[in-house]
Amino acid sequence: MKKYLYVGLGLLAVGLGALGVVVPGLPTTPFLLLASWLFYRSSPRLQQWLLASWLGKYIRGYQRRGGMTATQKAGAVGVMTVMVLLSTFVFIPAGSVARIIVPVAGAVGALTVIFLVPNAKDDEL
Repeated sequence: MKKYLYVGLGLLAVGLGALGVVVPGLPTTPFLLLASWLFYRSSPRLQQWLLASWLGKYIRGYQRRGGMTATQKAGAVGVMTVMVLLSTFVFIPAGSVARIIVPVAGAVGALTVIFLVPNAKDDEL
């Protein structure tokens, strides 16, 4: 039973991680690291699938370097900023409460990347 719970949670984490690639404020790597751990405990086949997929580069890079480089952090924060601004001022109608929620979520995501994700040196690639 525990195996199926881990597989289900792992698949959910993969979905959230994939969504985090395009949704501002939603992190990618932490969800993928969680999915990898859950698959390690329940299904080595799914773990290998995840590591071999296009999402696996996030996990392998994080594991290899032990964090994100300053360049990667700047890129992530830059993409999040563009997506938050685009979402807030182009796609969300004026007067909507989402015009407050999206920038706040984006700021939380950016601060998480900047301050909570471990730093790795650029030359450790």
